[in-house]
Amino acid sequence: MTRLAACERDATARLIASIAALDARRLYLTEGFSSLFEYCATVLHLSEHAAYDRITAARAARRFPVILVRLTDGSVTLTTVRLLAPHLTQANHEALLAEVRHCSKRDVEHIVARLHPQPDVPPSVRKLPTQAAAPRAADSTPAASAQPNEPQEPATPPPEPPSVDTSQTVRAASPGPPARPAVVAPIAPARYKVSFTVGAETYAKLRQAQDLLRHVVPDGDPAVIYDRALTALLTQLLKTKETDTARPSASTRMQQDRGASSRSRRIPAAVQRTVWQRDGGQCTFVSRSGRRCAARSWLEFHHVVPFAVGGEASIDNICLRCRAHNAYQAQRDFRPSGAMRAREAAPSYGATRVELVPARVRMKSWPYARWLDAH
Repeated sequence: MTRLAACERDATARLIASIAALDARRLYLTEGFSSLFEYCATVLHLSEHAAYDRITAARAARRFPVILVRLTDGSVTLTTVRLLAPHLTQANHEALLAEVRHCSKRDVEHIVARLHPQPDVPPSVRKLPTQAAAPRAADSTPAASAQPNEPQEPATPPPEPPSVDTSQTVRAASPGPPARPAVVAPIAPARYKVSFTVGAETYAKLRQAQDLLRHVVPDGDPAVIYDRALTALLTQLLKTKETDTARPSASTRMQQDRGASSRSRRIPAAVQRTVWQRDGGQCTFVSRSGRRCAARSWLEFHHVVPFAVGGEASIDNICLRCRAHNAYQAQRDFRPSGAMRAREAAPSYGATRVELVPARVRMKSWPYARWLDAH
């Protein structure tokens, strides 16, 4: 997998270098295309998004050839180059490319927000247009939107738009307003734009909260109300997780005493609280290379020594695992019916190859298994 990923990065860098040369010499004109974008979409069969990313990276690489080296070694991605391209200069490109090394898209967006801060979005609550299609029973209630005012930010157009506007076709095929996905995007250091769509009931709750909080929030700013609501929700969730309770209740102490006297699968609240604080609210699975899982959602309390073989619900025997790693460890501990068995395959390149295959293979997977054997 590592070699394949390296080959893909190398091929992508070579393609971008070729696109840059083709763009500099405008060779797409001799092939009968009026734009480089149209050439990439028609001849190279790239999607519109892929063509735009590669054209943007190619034009940035013409100005700063070191981008090709960074793409080849995997220190930056096409998305990183696309986000940084408008902000790269001869004075800052080396420092910026070093700063975004192996950064995620979210981290790069924060860096872009620092380079080009935008003003705060004014708060606004507005109603979305109703569907143009025939209303169904479930759609009889018009949807409402509770979100900060979003100024019409022009979507970044491709360098040279294609001759056919496919978006008009999509809109004609599906009448009604386009879907508005939830957005959480940085616009300046420590400032974020949040937009999402809510239903009529949530809209009514927001209006009621604004009315009740006029003496505290005179302007009814939704950002302040959402902050107060999230603070109350987090306080409740932490108490539900029994991690923010200083003294357990009498019923909890009775259950702890009963659990200590008789073997029970239930984990006492004091143990959960201590384990949560010790593990920092994060999955504790560590790979063989030493990388700890970064998951902080879908966390579960995991028995290091399984309960079925005598493991106790003690602080030393309990740790936090995300749901995926908890199930993975259970599969390793108990080996269910779909366990792996060794199968010796035909010799490959003069060496005997042993691979692990499922004990029960479904019929639909046999063609893929034969392809593996052939390769």
